[in-house]
Amino acid sequence: MIGTDVIERLRRLWRAGPLAPFFAIATTLALLVVIGHDGRRVGQVLLLALPGLAWLFWPLRSARMKALRALGLWLWSMAFVADATLRAYLFDTYEAAPDSSLVLSAMANTAPRESAQYLAMHWRSLVAACLPMLAAGLLLMAFVWPIGGRPAAASGTGGAAAVAWPRWAIALLCVGLLASSVAYASKPWRRLHPVLYWSGWSQSVQGLRATWAGSETRRRDLLDRAKAAEPQLRSQAPATLVLVISDSVNRDNLGLYGYPRDTTPQLSARSVALQEQLLVLRNAWSVDPATVPALANLFHFGAPAAAQPMHVLALARAAGYRVWWISNHDDVAIEQTHGRLADELRVVSRTPGRSSESPDTDVLEPVRAALADPAARKLVVVHLMGAHPHYSLRYPDEKDVFEDDRQIDAVERRLESQGRPAWLRQRRNEYDAALLHHDALVSELLDLTRASGTNADHKAWMFLSDHGQEVGHERNHAGHSPGTAAGYRIPALIWRNQTDAPTRADLALRPFRSDWGGWTLTDLLGIRWGADDPGRNVLSGEYQWRAPQLRAPVASFID
Repeated sequence: MIGTDVIERLRRLWRAGPLAPFFAIATTLALLVVIGHDGRRVGQVLLLALPGLAWLFWPLRSARMKALRALGLWLWSMAFVADATLRAYLFDTYEAAPDSSLVLSAMANTAPRESAQYLAMHWRSLVAACLPMLAAGLLLMAFVWPIGGRPAAASGTGGAAAVAWPRWAIALLCVGLLASSVAYASKPWRRLHPVLYWSGWSQSVQGLRATWAGSETRRRDLLDRAKAAEPQLRSQAPATLVLVISDSVNRDNLGLYGYPRDTTPQLSARSVALQEQLLVLRNAWSVDPATVPALANLFHFGAPAAAQPMHVLALARAAGYRVWWISNHDDVAIEQTHGRLADELRVVSRTPGRSSESPDTDVLEPVRAALADPAARKLVVVHLMGAHPHYSLRYPDEKDVFEDDRQIDAVERRLESQGRPAWLRQRRNEYDAALLHHDALVSELLDLTRASGTNADHKAWMFLSDHGQEVGHERNHAGHSPGTAAGYRIPALIWRNQTDAPTRADLALRPFRSDWGGWTLTDLLGIRWGADDPGRNVLSGEYQWRAPQLRAPVASFID
């Protein structure tokens, strides 16, 4: 019977030919591609992988060529495996594609030393992500190794030559290769090939670095544009604004915001003592889960990609302010795009990356010097490491008051009830200890601002974080988190010695978004300019809240 004959030929092909390794390799690739891609891209990527697998059906007799084919097929397959694994890791950890601005800006802003530091902190999740790739690599080696070592009579190609292929099988293979040819002919499909995609990705990273390196022209344009805006001052009295930008501080971990652990004893005390002069914005949010885009939005009035963007520092200088940028971040991107717009740039740390042990307290001396400067109007921007990972490097060893395992408090009990692992609970202890240490410095910067100049001067101080941090709040993760609300929840505090704004209670409950922070800063600077928008200034009676679109689900921005 015809059916029996076909089945028998297929059995012989399976035993002696390349069908068994072909399907084994294809199945392994399909399982990995599914976790790294979604929708129709799964089929597109598998079509791009097909030509390498089809090489199995090409008859070869030379043992050397068979060995080369086996090695080439393994490398070809592992390129797709590595691509899928890396994509899955980025999506699972950051809910980001490799070519997203989050990932590209992070890589463009990362030195080899910081890469090693990242590995030291996230080795658990990286090992977990690499296990499927390792398993796939071993499986693929087991499948392709016999292909390169079989004798000619029993090899996949030799056996395949001795067995007549069914016409439908040949037609099916030809249709597959034709579809693969269409995939390679289509640029949107072709660029998904791992070699092409990651080569283009590397060029994008290099291009972003080149853009930052060539930012001198852009800075001149920003200064010229600010002068052309002709900003005016509401008062000619001496004025000082100190803007303190911290890193990775989640307001949910601050005692000032109701956290069970007293991580902000000094700020809490000042809130009571200063009453209406110190405004604590209870519902503050960042719209970015990473530093570079968060600062771009803050200083560019929420429109860093505009055709003719404005910059707060350039506007302040055009209005007659002397500007200082004092930072504990050795960060080339931030220095080039923001810091060098200041009249005075002081970077107290020259150790890049998350393992920098330069303490934030090193900013105090240059801040004191800036506040003592005779300039009539001063804007002092202070950029702190705050609670940036590694958390344990943000405070002296003896200051970790939450490390003692015998201290079982409400936070520890809650984390245990949520099933958080021991290593994550330890990260929470380190994070809270960093915030407790951070509280003293932020409070001292407020005190320095209040003590500067004279009582007749206009003085203001603003503190906020660039973004939040996930440390077991919603998932078993410690670090930046685009996919959870914890990655966006930030503190924001404002002190003014002179104010005629609405009542403190009214302002404190207003939701605040940091990409609108530029409008609040120009108000604190007493600057008026043509594009001023009181509707985005949280201190204005005309404030009109509009919720941002975040990458994480947020039930309410007023909580």
